Amino acid sequence: MDKNQDYFKANKVTWNDKVKVHSKSDMYNMQAFKDGKSSLMSYETEALGDVSGKSLLHLQCHFGQDTLSWSRLGATCVGVDLSDGGVALAQELNDELKLNARFVCCNVLDTSEYVKETFDIVFTSYGVIGWLPDLKPWGKMIAEKLNKGGTFYMVEFHPIVWMFDYLEEKPIMKYGYMQDEVIYEEYEGTYANQESKMVSKEYGWNHGLSEVINALTEAGLKIEYLKEHDEAPYDVLPGLEKTASGMYVTKDKLYPLIFELKATKI
Repeated sequence: MDKNQDYFKANKVTWNDKVKVHSKSDMYNMQAFKDGKSSLMSYETEALGDVSGKSLLHLQCHFGQDTLSWSRLGATCVGVDLSDGGVALAQELNDELKLNARFVCCNVLDTSEYVKETFDIVFTSYGVIGWLPDLKPWGKMIAEKLNKGGTFYMVEFHPIVWMFDYLEEKPIMKYGYMQDEVIYEEYEGTYANQESKMVSKEYGWNHGLSEVINALTEAGLKIEYLKEHDEAPYDVLPGLEKTASGMYVTKDKLYPLIFELKATKI
């Protein structure tokens, strides 16, 4: 576990750097967000419907735009993130926009130690589970944080997406679908600003769909559905093409880009 702590520390440094770059990027479009534009995509809002009056825990919330978008829709929100820079900015935004969300800085796996209440909804999205070496404690924590009958919802890049090395000229399949070994990548720029000179040093892990599902069911959750989609709302991978609906697809649509999973605590 000590080695994992070293990996988490390195990732925290990188995410603190990313907060500075992302908060000024076109992708996160801070001014439009402050002016009232929601950062949530259609997948998320359709899956969770009316959240007004519900309590919502957002895991790995970055600097809080999605958390605050749920807050604007009437949910009482708590956001958790590893980056203290991200949490500080999220709290600033919350205060500036006069919303009532709360933000907590901790490793997502330690959430139960830092957040004592339970929630109607636990939510997480896009680029989250790859930062975790083992999903069993993650599933257990989600079950601990949900009220009985509560909903867990995630939308995430498909495990097949993470099998490729995108640092090469043309993406090549390099990593295992269910690879146990840590993956280290070091590169200049970030998905929200590829021209940035910041250097990302990242440690991550690949998790197949069975690992995701089993981590949740073993913790006592009932899977309502698993959906796979060959289009994604973000243009963050090389060579994607924009569709008429505003989504992004690979040229040949040979594999899914994202999956959605909804579960209930029984």
